[in-house]
Order: sequence, then structure tokens, then C-alpha cells
Amino acid sequence: MASLQIRFVPMLAALALPLLAGCAKEQPASTGGTGPQGISIAVIPKGTANSYWQTVKLGAEAAGKSANVKIIFNGPAQETDITGQIDILNTEVNAGVKGIVLAACDSHALLPPVLLAVQRGIPVVTIDSGLDPAHDPSYCYIATDNVKGGAKAADALAAAMGGKGKVGVLGFIQGAASNDQRIQGFVQELKKYPGMQVVSTLYDDSDTNKAVNQTTNMLTAHPDLAGIYAANQPGGQGAANVLKQTGRAGKIKLVSFDASDEEVQDLTSGSIEGLVVQNPYEMGYQGVMQVMQALKDAPAQHKFIDSGVTVITPKNLNTPAIQKLLHPSGS
Repeated sequence: MASLQIRFVPMLAALALPLLAGCAKEQPASTGGTGPQGISIAVIPKGTANSYWQTVKLGAEAAGKSANVKIIFNGPAQETDITGQIDILNTEVNAGVKGIVLAACDSHALLPPVLLAVQRGIPVVTIDSGLDPAHDPSYCYIATDNVKGGAKAADALAAAMGGKGKVGVLGFIQGAASNDQRIQGFVQELKKYPGMQVVSTLYDDSDTNKAVNQTTNMLTAHPDLAGIYAANQPGGQGAANVLKQTGRAGKIKLVSFDASDEEVQDLTSGSIEGLVVQNPYEMGYQGVMQVMQALKDAPAQHKFIDSGVTVITPKNLNTPAIQKLLHPSGS
């Protein structure tokens, strides 16, 4: 990831200053440790509604206990609430947290407040969805290789479809780094399969109800659709629900990112062919631990840390390695 270039500092600092004027009221904190030196670390996800972010929280709190520091988990209710996430970040900076773990709702809009935090001596580690790599001031970025994940999804869908047929893509938030990279990787990899073509790309704002509507729109416009790629959990759940309700589950092949309980059930029943699974627990855990390294003034060993990506199918679902990935806390 490219380092922050000096010529951007005055411009971004100027943009960041007015953002401190109005800050959102902080949600109740979750504590992963008591911190003998009063160290608090804010973990700010893109949203709090999906089980994915709750797994990030579990990992962060486990790291908080290990490092004996306080974890404040606070994010916007919706992943589209960019202003709300900026307000939360500024609130935590003003509250005096010692470090921040952030999954950015927008790779550009979060740059100014992150820069201001860094200039105040508060290290920021980004996870899941990072910042514009040309100007990124974060200590390091921990995430799935989303381009690779998108490519794995294309291979899985091609295998399910026999390498032939029309495909619909269900993205979540255009402009979010993870969304754009997952679609990029999928489209690039799909070029290896000349019998397959993307005929529709729609976005659902990471909302399951919108995903239902967009999937319905996609199928109405393309009744001969043979496959769907959903780039995150709400999209996968919404698309699977439509296929089940219309009697097309298993006929139209579906591959989705993430692995909520509902998605795993759909994988078992045959409504979903494959799940591209990340490691949100590891992102939360390593995010906190990397902040602790930064607080010791230790240089980052790697600017990008790949937290891994795995394709789960009915064949490997019950293997010990996959079960550990799905249930990292033993639950």
C-alpha cells in the first residue's frame, strides 16, 4: 500500500477540521479488558447489523482481553451511513482513545478524519475495507484479498454452471473498496469462461430487503439467467430467498460471499452452491494487536496483511478446518 505523500497533508487536514463540529452520540462501549494504563481502542465497523461485524467484534474483544485494554465497539447501523461513521470516528478521537481499528464505509470520505487522528498521534489500522491506497495514512490494512476472493467466486460459479450461461452480479455499495475489488476479481476471472457472460450488475446497499428487490428485478429483466454472484451476506441471503420463493433454488446457481447461519443453511439445502468465506474474527483480533504494535512505536512489518479467503461447498462444510473457520470462538 502506498505511503501518504507529503503534498496531500495540508489539503486533507483542512478538510478534516470542520468534521469535528458535530459528532454522533456514542453507543454503549463493549469492554475486552480493563487496561491498567487506561488504554482504550475504538473498533469502528462499517455497520453493526450483520453477523459478520459481530464476529469482528468477538475477535477484537479477544485481543482486548489478551492485551488487557478496553475495546469500544461502535459503528453506524447501516453501511451506507458514511457521515455517521465519520461522526463516530471524530467522537472517539475527541474522547481520547489511544488507537482505532476502522472498516471504512468509503475509501475517500474517511481519509480526512483518519489523517487528523494520525496527526494527533492516534494510530489507525484499517480492516476489511481500506482507504484510497494512493494517500492511505493507516498503520496497516488487514483484509481479505478481495480481488482473489472475487476470482474464486467466479471459478466456483463456473463449476456449478458448467461454464455456460448468463450471470447476474449483485454488489452492495459502489465505491466501497471491498465491493469494487470483489466485482473486479469476479469479472476478470470470468473472462476465462467464454461461455459465460455478465448481463446485469445491480447494488443492494447491504440491505437484505433491497437485495430481494434487486434480485427480482434482475430475474424479470433476464428470465434466462443461469447464475448469480452475490458480493456479500445481505446479497446472498436476499438472492437465496428469491430463488426459494420462486421455485428456482438449485436451478439458478448462486455463489455468495460470507457465511451467516442462514447462508450456511442455504448451502446445505442446495439453494447456494458455494460460499466465499473471509475471516472476520482474525481481522478484529489482528486489528487490535496491530494497534498495540503501533503504540509501541514498532514499524509495521507489512502494510497489507491478507486475512485469508476460503471457498466452502457442501463437500467440505463439515471438515474440522471449515468448522473452526465458521465457529472461531468455539460456539
